[in-house]
Amino acid sequence: MASQTLISSCNLGFRPLSTCRSRSSKSPLAGSVNFPIPPRSAISSPQNRIFSLPNPLRKPSNLSPLISKRFSHVRASAASATPAASPAAAPSEPWKGAAMKPLLASIATGVILWFVPVPSGVTRNAWQLLAIFLATIVGIITQPLPLGAVALMGLGAAVLTKTLTFTAAFSAFGDPIPWLIALAFFFARGFIKTGLGNRVAYQFVSLFGSSSLGLGYSLVFSEALLAPAIPSVSARAGGIFLPLVKSLCVACGSNVGDGTEHRLGSWLMLTCFQTSVISSAMFLTAMAANPLSANLTFNTIKQTIGWTDWAVAAFVPGLVSLIVVPLLLYLIYPPTVKSSPDAPKLAKEKLEKMGPMTKNEIIMAGTLLITVGLWIFGGVLNVDAVTAAILGLSILLITGVVTWKECLAESVAWDTLTWFAALIAMAGYLNKYGLISWFSQTVVKFVGGLGLSWQLSFGILARWAPLHSLGLWFSPSFPTLWGASPTMALGLPQFSMAPTMCHWESGGVMGFSYQSST
Repeated sequence: MASQTLISSCNLGFRPLSTCRSRSSKSPLAGSVNFPIPPRSAISSPQNRIFSLPNPLRKPSNLSPLISKRFSHVRASAASATPAASPAAAPSEPWKGAAMKPLLASIATGVILWFVPVPSGVTRNAWQLLAIFLATIVGIITQPLPLGAVALMGLGAAVLTKTLTFTAAFSAFGDPIPWLIALAFFFARGFIKTGLGNRVAYQFVSLFGSSSLGLGYSLVFSEALLAPAIPSVSARAGGIFLPLVKSLCVACGSNVGDGTEHRLGSWLMLTCFQTSVISSAMFLTAMAANPLSANLTFNTIKQTIGWTDWAVAAFVPGLVSLIVVPLLLYLIYPPTVKSSPDAPKLAKEKLEKMGPMTKNEIIMAGTLLITVGLWIFGGVLNVDAVTAAILGLSILLITGVVTWKECLAESVAWDTLTWFAALIAMAGYLNKYGLISWFSQTVVKFVGGLGLSWQLSFGILARWAPLHSLGLWFSPSFPTLWGASPTMALGLPQFSMAPTMCHWESGGVMGFSYQSST
């Protein structure tokens, strides 16, 4: 605007350029600039009335060539500055859709497998569902979109290609297992919101945290105590215990980046990291994949595994692991500080700052006791796990400990519900279409033809655990591999259910340990 004003002000009241040239050609000073008297129309206009006053500049006069040259330079500079004054183009909005390379890799996997010749003994429908299944695997591993979106797209592809009907594809949304996990996430929100999880952890540290080893055990067992009610290792370890461990390390003089990491922090972080996966395998509701495993076991061999069954089977090996792992790490990766007198002091200060238990904390603790009690004795009382969880959540909603808005905002819970239901539906129909049984029989024939004892055969089947661990444990391939494992085990001669159950447990713990470490 300034440049335009400058140009207009320089041109204001002057005769057109052609006229100036005709006059200047008659002047003895060629190239000079004449300032002629403006026409009457220009003088009479409102914006130019100022020139109606007597002014010597209105008479023609010849300026020196130097002034003329400078005047022309001003006009040229003003004209060249005009485009720069135009507003800058708005920056382009960043892409918010899917990552295209992972998406294309997922689609290519499904398309290639779709056109591979169908093996003998497998129906065309089963093979097409497997192609969609593996495409979903690649999508969840590469994550062009969140897990729930990828799983939903897989269901959509199954319906679009007539591989599954809409009712079949979305049938698992009525399954209790995904809802159990979603409800447990709402419980986790209550623990974090009320601060009950932090209070439990600080209480353990204040009692047993005077030594480095005791501090580690106090964190390990407090995390295991919260595991049944918080089905996400990220929520437990990251939301509750990571800030706690950081503050304890700082209190003991172990900071990141200043050379004091090995005083206490490195060992403490590693201990909590390794033991969190153990507690995740000890209870049916401690990890999202555990109920899925129980559901697939029932669909494959019609064996029901309830909350109490899982806890009883996993309690002893889990407890032993929680005791041995910190001690083993203490020996092979020892902290330089063996005592931590500041840790109990800090925990007591935190507890004093928190004050006595609030009303919401008491309600949360009582609701947890009621829910876990129904999970344990649900078989006797004829109350299933999902019904108990709904009852517990109802208490939290009625008392206002957790609001429905907070439940709706718990995006991880709804995302987990979506991809869980999708996985269960796909895995269930792969089993119904006979693909899992065909795969199991193929492996059984191969292993059985080797003429090995059941111990060696068990060792071969135990190699499925690394397959669970190749980043596929938390993906849709897990249902297929898990569902095939007990079928293969039962197909081998002299193979009892005890080693089978051991295989299930070891496969789950090893798989999730590797997945967590990545």
